[in-house]
Amino acid sequence: MTRTVARSDAVEAIVAQAAVAPGRLVILLDGGSGAGKTVLANEIAARIEGLQVVHLDDVYPGWYGLDAASHAVTDTILRPARPGYRRWDWVANEPSGWTSLDPAGPILVEGCGAISHESAPVAPVRVWLDLGPDTRRTRALARDEGYEPWWEVWAAQEQEHWRRNRPWQLATLRVRG
Repeated sequence: MTRTVARSDAVEAIVAQAAVAPGRLVILLDGGSGAGKTVLANEIAARIEGLQVVHLDDVYPGWYGLDAASHAVTDTILRPARPGYRRWDWVANEPSGWTSLDPAGPILVEGCGAISHESAPVAPVRVWLDLGPDTRRTRALARDEGYEPWWEVWAAQEQEHWRRNRPWQLATLRVRG
């Protein structure tokens, strides 16, 4: 059952779910571009000691890479042995170094594509950020001036991910606003 909370209550609700999560703490934080995932992830990291935070912005292999990064969540980031991910160098437009992760440590993965049918079973805490498309677009374009020519390309990938996975239905917590 998915619980819905206001953005003002999100950190407390997520920390509360994390406190009772069985096994290794895995938090997946998903939503559309500009929904506030990175800000929320940083707020959660400030509250949970030792939390490893993976920003899928560091994993997407370019502007057409949402699906590849979504698969990387289970294929490499959350795998039990030698977890980690290949960083993407956005300036050089090519893969960069490998980032290793502690397989036993608590982890939060944030980004569009984090919650999928494949990743949901291994994450006891799954959060969907629900924010309207106009507000998201305004926020996303304000934070990254090079994003505007790619907005439609990215939005189409988000729509496809949402169609296939319906991450808001897989979430344990839905954050509005």
